[in-house]
Amino acid sequence: MKKKLSPDAGLTLIEILIAVVISSLMMAAMFTSYTIVNNTYQQVTDRAKISQAGRDLVGQILREVRMAGYKYVNDDIAASTSHNPIKITKGTGFKGTCDKLEIVYGGIIYDGTKPAGSRYSYTRYKITYECKASTIIDETIAGGATPIDGFSVVKSKHVWDTVANGWKNPATDGDDTTYFEEKILDYVQDLVFVPFNEDGQIIGSTSSGTVTPSNALAYDVKTVDIGLVIRSSKPFYRADKKLDNTVRKIMSITSGRNIQEQDKYLRETISVTANARNIGLN
Repeated sequence: MKKKLSPDAGLTLIEILIAVVISSLMMAAMFTSYTIVNNTYQQVTDRAKISQAGRDLVGQILREVRMAGYKYVNDDIAASTSHNPIKITKGTGFKGTCDKLEIVYGGIIYDGTKPAGSRYSYTRYKITYECKASTIIDETIAGGATPIDGFSVVKSKHVWDTVANGWKNPATDGDDTTYFEEKILDYVQDLVFVPFNEDGQIIGSTSSGTVTPSNALAYDVKTVDIGLVIRSSKPFYRADKKLDNTVRKIMSITSGRNIQEQDKYLRETISVTANARNIGLN
């Protein structure tokens, strides 16, 4: 016999409400798990990005410090204080200025339009690393017009004018290898350069506004300590964290260079020692 279905069969309102509540709880749990995993991933990614970007910059500076003072064997350009291999202009630190580094080395220019035997000429190149105030807007400050507390590192490359005895303007020098103030890194908190002589002593003054080494000590640099502090682009910690001075040893070489910010951002210090292997061959 066929079983006749009751016209009242189905789910009650209470059963539907229970199912909705259970589904909502499951969705909330899944969303919470996703949010936690996503935030953790973004933190790890942000940390990896600032670390890699900072190390790329420091590695680039390290390689170019090794080039400082290099000259070709038959280089016939007259010596000049403008050609000092390494010049460091000291800054004031965070919320002030970074150190400025100028590196000079010898180069060679090939001109295929000239007769054979005179197609090569010698020159000098100068590479400059310095900081400019960052123009990135701080999203944590209302108004959308306040830049972050930090710097952008810019790099310039100039070629020497052997006729006028001065550095040419990269915009008009006709050399496609030169450029002026190309931004290479942002979210920088400080950049420090400290030169040492063969006895391991600091060359020149470490106070802000000074240029070191002097002309008399221009060829005494044996190593340069490079210190970089870089900040995460987004908040990293849940609560404000005060920066520990003990991790800023490279900054303590220059007085007043410690960073005392108490915020949610991650800061990483990268420091290396570059061997100025070509200096002293003048």
